[in-house]
Amino acid sequence: MTSFTPRLQLETLFVLDDAGRIVSTREANPTPGPAFSLIRDASTCAWSTHVDVPDRIADELDAFARSEPPADQLSDPPTRADAYVALLGGRIEHGPVFTFPDGLSASSDIVAITDLSLLERHFRGWKENELPECSPILGVVEDGYAVSVCFCARRTSLAAEAGLETAVGFRGRGLGSRVTSAWARAIQDSGRLPLYSTSWDNHASLAVARRLALTACGSDWNLYR
Repeated sequence: MTSFTPRLQLETLFVLDDAGRIVSTREANPTPGPAFSLIRDASTCAWSTHVDVPDRIADELDAFARSEPPADQLSDPPTRADAYVALLGGRIEHGPVFTFPDGLSASSDIVAITDLSLLERHFRGWKENELPECSPILGVVEDGYAVSVCFCARRTSLAAEAGLETAVGFRGRGLGSRVTSAWARAIQDSGRLPLYSTSWDNHASLAVARRLALTACGSDWNLYR
């Protein structure tokens, strides 16, 4: 199975052009994505600038990023953070990336979601064309409807990024951990690397990572204009 690297994470999150610039997010319904993304682990860094950023600014960002050291502490901002912000401005999103242990369990009540009707009560807004793009979609079903689901928010042939949703009235019961574990097991069984990322201030999401004993392996730092 593929091992985590910042470059792998970058290519899982975003569609890149031939020059390595960000074109869009790698989602069923893609968005433009950040103006600048920097991903670090303890030994390397990977970064990219959006295609809409002028070449002159992109070259300056690239020069700063080339001198960026790996992350000593994943929660620390990049050493050149002020320089990136000075060039682009905008809003920062920063958070950890986790990998999953081997030998994950899958509860017997976890089911594959292949029918849009299972999502209609608690997760309105899904569209039929999203189901194959986000598969495998695994869920806990109660009274005929999914109440917690984990799916491929982004995916490639090498890795997949978890997307997790639990209906408001069903939170606090550990459903998110169970369904995420089952999803990651399915991704591992497919020969790909399952990844789980969040922001440093998303305490509910971080709690899921703790319950599953995930390993923090990298840090995403994104700048949105």
